[in-house]
Amino acid sequence: MSIPPKLPSDLAPFNREELIRYARHLALSDVGPAGQRRLRDARVVIIGAGGLGSPVSLYLAAAGVGTLGIVDCDEVDLTNLQRQVLHGTDDVGRSKIASAIDRIHAINPHVQVVPHELRLTSENAIQTLERYDVIVDGTDNFPTRYLMNDASVMLGKPNVYGSIYRWEGQVSVFGAEGGPCYRCLFREPPPPGLVPSCAEGGVMGALPGVIGSLQAMETLKLILGSGRSLAGRLVIFDALEMHWRELTLKRNPECPVCGDNPTVTELIDYEDFCGMRVGEEAGARAGVPVVTATELDRRLQESWSPFLLDVREPYEWFIGNLEALGAVQIPLGQLSTRIGDLPRDREIVVFCRAGLRGADAVEELLAEGFSGVYNLEGGILAWAEQVDSGVTRY
Repeated sequence: MSIPPKLPSDLAPFNREELIRYARHLALSDVGPAGQRRLRDARVVIIGAGGLGSPVSLYLAAAGVGTLGIVDCDEVDLTNLQRQVLHGTDDVGRSKIASAIDRIHAINPHVQVVPHELRLTSENAIQTLERYDVIVDGTDNFPTRYLMNDASVMLGKPNVYGSIYRWEGQVSVFGAEGGPCYRCLFREPPPPGLVPSCAEGGVMGALPGVIGSLQAMETLKLILGSGRSLAGRLVIFDALEMHWRELTLKRNPECPVCGDNPTVTELIDYEDFCGMRVGEEAGARAGVPVVTATELDRRLQESWSPFLLDVREPYEWFIGNLEALGAVQIPLGQLSTRIGDLPRDREIVVFCRAGLRGADAVEELLAEGFSGVYNLEGGILAWAEQVDSGVTRY
């Protein structure tokens, strides 16, 4: 009787199903059994279960990363599905964390998913991130990005950075030993409203798939200790031209966080640092008069009769509008050529989706000599949330 061969000790941690699942990794000399064990023992936290977090979490789960922390506090929205492949149509209205857990376990039931259903803040960031080996940036706003960067430097954890906008994406690794951090590249955040969000500026749906996949690759390389990471390099991808650029980055010895004599040694108020106090994201810009949705509703019922100007794009108007209240649509890009269509003898309330374009329009009208012009704080989304739930949110 022949004696079946004994399983080598370096494969003993894996059952037969896992050996089959990871066979293509085990065949790689750069991975093999030892590397697959490192992946299994690794702990990675992904900030955001959206466009970037989707491919990152799916590929890390498929690769066999043992523990994935997911930080998110949003629900799945229909507009997410154009790019957030972690979620499906049936998940609309569910928490993104719950949807992510189901999808990750469908890919690989051996992965432990740790849910962090919260908004990352200065008060909870260190406690949330310190248990992980690698931090992956799937965020879409500057306060959280600077918070993540500072926390990763203070914790000595590498931060795999990704950013997307319209047709362009960026990838790098910050906070690696001896390498630069995000503040070495962007010491100060841009002025509020200068860089529109994806909701305002748009994003090609496949772009986060490209950038998120690169983030997943960088994360796997960091865990395995293989290849050359993007620490000290920034890759910029232009999808329209299918063009890649690479910039060399160096640690700034005078960086306030990772420099030789850091001045930021504890987490700060990042909304204040980015000039985005409460209301700023909703268009409450200095020098721009505003009216809230509830105040507008009350005053309309009290016979106030302003001219309602919708500066959104035509497709947005057809998703949901205030035509029943007499609103008139002039896209922001056409406003300068249609100034003559606006009344100078009536007050004007301008609105967009969330407030930023409305603030731009108000500033333009004030510069043209109009008076009595107000921005609807929070845009039509605030109206839908606070006044008329029948208006579609998007």
